[in-house]
Amino acid sequence: MTPKQIMEHGLQDGTDVFAIATIVRTAGTTAAKPGAKALLRGDGTIIDGWLGGGCVKGAIKAATLRAYATGQPQLISVAPEEDLARQGVHAGDDKDGVRFARNGCPSKGTIDIFIEPHLPEPELWVIGASPVALKLTALAPHFGWTVTEAASDAPLPDRAPGRARYVVIATQGQGDLAALTAVLTSGADYVAFVGSGKKYATLSAKLAAQDIPAGQIAAVHAPAGLNIGAVTPAEIALSILAQMTEVKRQISTQAAQSAAS
Repeated sequence: MTPKQIMEHGLQDGTDVFAIATIVRTAGTTAAKPGAKALLRGDGTIIDGWLGGGCVKGAIKAATLRAYATGQPQLISVAPEEDLARQGVHAGDDKDGVRFARNGCPSKGTIDIFIEPHLPEPELWVIGASPVALKLTALAPHFGWTVTEAASDAPLPDRAPGRARYVVIATQGQGDLAALTAVLTSGADYVAFVGSGKKYATLSAKLAAQDIPAGQIAAVHAPAGLNIGAVTPAEIALSILAQMTEVKRQISTQAAQSAAS
């Protein structure tokens, strides 16, 4: 699938959820051959291209949804029951990075398919105009984050489907409470507050008085960032990026474990 073909279906890499599936190997009699590709939408169904008949569609859809959930490519081998038995595996097994599925078609062919997910880049909202906010806004795009600056008193828009949201509040005394209130009522995968633990404890009491759930208040990373001994605004921004990366990887690992269970 070329970028032009993807765009013809109204999809934008880095913004929309889609996947590209490619047949990498076949054995026996199969309708589709190596090199055949297909474009799959967010629900796992094919919107362009061809990978064979109905014998492989179910396995492709399941693997595509698993790729979306984990953020990791998938390699599936759709083979007849006797071939699976010969390899000592069953449908649904994972072995050496391959997920096996049963091909119930009379042709008895085997098709190996590689599925590459394209997921929206995580969005990072930076609230405030402090030195830390400026450094974070400059550094984050180099690590795959799409950065949007926001005012402390402006509500965040609705989240795009399938797109992770990370928020860093770096107001440093200029609308701290308003920013925290707006963010905690909008939902995010990660919220961090640039400020001391003592300062956040004071703000936490005020948030609780506004009936913000205790769990949401406690989930805020305050002080923001990993403890690397950061002092300068650039170092603090770096520690925050490190923490966001850690959280993102933890979420991906948990999704992979959930998909495998």
